[in-house]
Amino acid sequence: MAYLDSQKYTPAEETEIQSWLSKASSVSPDNSSLLDEINNTLATRTTALGTKPSKADIALYESLAPLVKSWGPEQRTGEHGHPNIVRLVDFVQNSPFFGLDVKDKVEVDVEDIRYVKPVVDAKAEKERLKKEKAAAAAAAAAAGGNAEQKTLVDRTKEAAQTVVEKAVEAKNTVVEAVTGDAAAAAGAKPQKQKKEKKEKKGREPAPPPPPQVLSPCLIDLRVGHILKAIKHPEADSLYVSTIAMGDKPGTDDTTEVDGQICRTVCSGLNGLVPLEEMQGRKVVVVCNLKPVKMRGIKSSAMVLAASPKIKEGEVDDHKGPVELVNPPADAKAGERVYFEGWAGEPEKVLNPKKKIWETFQPGFTTTDDLEVAFDAGVVEALEGKTGLGKLVTESGGVCKVKSLTGAQVR
Repeated sequence: MAYLDSQKYTPAEETEIQSWLSKASSVSPDNSSLLDEINNTLATRTTALGTKPSKADIALYESLAPLVKSWGPEQRTGEHGHPNIVRLVDFVQNSPFFGLDVKDKVEVDVEDIRYVKPVVDAKAEKERLKKEKAAAAAAAAAAGGNAEQKTLVDRTKEAAQTVVEKAVEAKNTVVEAVTGDAAAAAGAKPQKQKKEKKEKKGREPAPPPPPQVLSPCLIDLRVGHILKAIKHPEADSLYVSTIAMGDKPGTDDTTEVDGQICRTVCSGLNGLVPLEEMQGRKVVVVCNLKPVKMRGIKSSAMVLAASPKIKEGEVDDHKGPVELVNPPADAKAGERVYFEGWAGEPEKVLNPKKKIWETFQPGFTTTDDLEVAFDAGVVEALEGKTGLGKLVTESGGVCKVKSLTGAQVR
């Protein structure tokens, strides 16, 4: 509880905490509508407040844990179950943030997922709605067609009459022009004035593109929120995560999950990071690498993690230890992350031929204070430049790791 006692909350957060305490006191097996409301709200939150722990989480745990303990697999993670409530209960009873010494914990099998909500392809859904709208318009037009036939005929007759009248008027104008002025007709024919030819201007050459400044800012780093993570069905070393990272609806390689625009990300962390630690947490993601298929599943970003540097002559056996890079607890999904002193606009998609990631990644490291930083001195392309730049969010927080110092980050 010492950690919670040190937390400070805004007036709005205090009001929300009181609302959660009221809901916790009303929880019962018969109040299914309240359970649905709590489960739906927690779909995009790690804690009751979003990411910040509070006494509301403890109150919810005390009310919900007995219910979850009595639920079967379908009630927990089935199609009509409450998986987000199960996740909160498991998080509170195991997290050191709350300091609960629970003797009889609720047993949760994180791999027993009975139902996964089908993802919606944003582009396909938009196209489907467009076709439905067009079909409805066509049906409405067909239904009203008979009633409009007479009106269309009348309009056609009126248009034809107008054409005839204009033709007669044009004929009269020509006759008057030919016969009206005999003197002018007998005289010399007026010479037609030659139109001055416009000088053709040659196309101005397009301005050359501005030279690309070598900088780690070309790599699009953002805060990502993992909504869920599962084991890859075809690869023992991979996790498949659904991560919100601030993309707009309709962005390529995204899907909508629980009201958020997400990407699917494969990461080789199975066996290095426990699956339960991948659930509902904030991470730092590389967002502009070219998507690649990993054993049949397209991965559209990369999760940053730290591991000990490989010494000269050693072989990377990929055995770890590995620690995920942690953004500040209050960072928002999609918030831009950059190295101090190297701010700038990232590339839309990194060109693999230019090897921008391979150029700057060797400079990604961790300090003695466990802060992630960029060491310009080890990047050959930045010859003559030195110094460390901390990895920070736009709101000013520093990204850190749990315990690895002098590590490589990739």
